Amino acid sequence: MHHFSYKNGELYAEDVPLATIADQVGTPFYVYSQATLERHYKAIDQAFEGLDHVVCFAVKANSNKAVIATMARLGAGADIVTGGELARSMAAGVPAERIVYSGVGKSEAEMTAALDAGILMFNIESAQELAVLNEVAGRMGKKAPVSLRVNPDVDAQTHPKITTGLSKNKFGMDIELAFKQYQEAAKLPNVELKGVSCHIGSQLTKVEPFADALERLGVLIGRLRGAGIELELLDLGGGLGITYNEEVPPSPAQYAGALKDQAARLGLKLVLEPGRVIVGNAGIMVCKVLFTKDTPTKHFIIVDAGMNDLVRPAMYDSFQAIWPVNEDLDRPKLVSDVVGPICETGDFLARDRQLPDMQRGELVAVMSAGAYGFSMSSTYNSRPRVAEVMVSGDRWSVVRRRETTEELMRGESLPKWMD
Repeated sequence: MHHFSYKNGELYAEDVPLATIADQVGTPFYVYSQATLERHYKAIDQAFEGLDHVVCFAVKANSNKAVIATMARLGAGADIVTGGELARSMAAGVPAERIVYSGVGKSEAEMTAALDAGILMFNIESAQELAVLNEVAGRMGKKAPVSLRVNPDVDAQTHPKITTGLSKNKFGMDIELAFKQYQEAAKLPNVELKGVSCHIGSQLTKVEPFADALERLGVLIGRLRGAGIELELLDLGGGLGITYNEEVPPSPAQYAGALKDQAARLGLKLVLEPGRVIVGNAGIMVCKVLFTKDTPTKHFIIVDAGMNDLVRPAMYDSFQAIWPVNEDLDRPKLVSDVVGPICETGDFLARDRQLPDMQRGELVAVMSAGAYGFSMSSTYNSRPRVAEVMVSGDRWSVVRRRETTEELMRGESLPKWMD
């Protein structure tokens, strides 16, 4: 599953002791295993062998250039949702023709940049967005390659905040209205209809919702063909879950097995947009115990990383495993809350967790933090964002240096009347 393991009681990333990185970089920091990234990408790619397909990594999960570049060199594309992610992906070596632009709120400037770059396609989320893209492409003398994102009204059976395929969600076009919207899109002079797209949610632990969504898309594709609208691409999005705690998600092979036959019958090139399943367990966050504290009802482990560094527990009440960097199987365990320095009650990494009796100065690893970890981090409480490190075998490199307080204030100024 990943390349983080204990060797002689000390936690390593591949062949590098985490304590070595902490000594030179300081804490907190994120560390990514390149071997894990490569293994997880290949597992997805090889599972769909035999089908014409492209794996477009969901950049929102982890937008570090070194992470994107690792997959780009293996043939990956990119699924993006902003102009910034477009720039990052291309800087990391992703060819524009392997970039899919999703998201409900593309600006005209972002549309222009993507058209100029020559991306594979836009996943369009509304009739108004399609009309604006048609106008932008017309001004540029181009045809915009388009897929309509269809909302199949499928329950992904995941956390409400990360489900995206229900009719009440903001994403995509209602599947009952999509046929007519394709007919309207076919009349636009500056649009080229390339495919059909859906994405039903994140952290899915069953294959049935994926298969259900594909079946509904298949019906739509059949109707479109009957009306003379031929497509090239079938974008099934991402969303395959990982193990954080006791989840048993489908393997990439099981995921592919539930979809390949039906996808093959449709005869379109498959676009996949995995994110978490590739990078989630390929990264961890390392922090340090500042203090421990006992109250009549709680034992607290106070670390130097907070909800600004890793927001998933606070936002989703999600589980992140906590491992001591120095393993000592003999020490006692206590029911503990692991909390950070942020001035919020919601600033926690773990609650009511059976953990070793940790001491001030000890290093702690927060596992499964590679997806939606640094990419969702903030500078709340004026805390600089942490360093990111990539490990490959016995080599390691800082792939994003720690921010400074001075950099946080860059661009700020007092109004003239306060000089």
